[in-house]
Amino acid sequence: METRWLDDGEQRTWRAYLWTTRLLGDALDRQLQRDAGMPYTYYMILATLSEVPGRRMSMTDLAAQVYSSLSRLSHAVARLEERGWVRRSPHPDNRRVTVAELTDDGFAALAQAAPAHVEEVRGRLFDPLSEEQVTQLHDILRALWKGLDPELGAGGPHPGVFGPEA
Repeated sequence: METRWLDDGEQRTWRAYLWTTRLLGDALDRQLQRDAGMPYTYYMILATLSEVPGRRMSMTDLAAQVYSSLSRLSHAVARLEERGWVRRSPHPDNRRVTVAELTDDGFAALAQAAPAHVEEVRGRLFDPLSEEQVTQLHDILRALWKGLDPELGAGGPHPGVFGPEA
């Protein structure tokens, strides 16, 4: 099979995508480090736990939610435990399953970090775009995600991201 090389427009779009997503991720991580003393990964773990009933979930489910390997997540959760923001314990019905739980201190750290983080997201991603462009971006991301995550069509680990039309 012959290689389907990118044409000039596709190459420009590909590189623009790569650099934009990298710069956006770096800017969000710097803001959280500066204002909250935590990397973006820790923020996402805390935010994910804050959104589930009881603020607790299995480490396996949490890894799926934050798109992390279990070993990488375990390392991050260990750092969050040291801060007193998360605690791990065996599942009450299945001792082989470990549950991560957001503590009150962790919830307070998240609540303190969230306003500045939301402003950074708004300023870096949404404010430069028109309402129509935000809708277009959402539709483009949905199409890309469907090709990358086969679970999306079945609800997957992130059912609220794209809404019922996903």
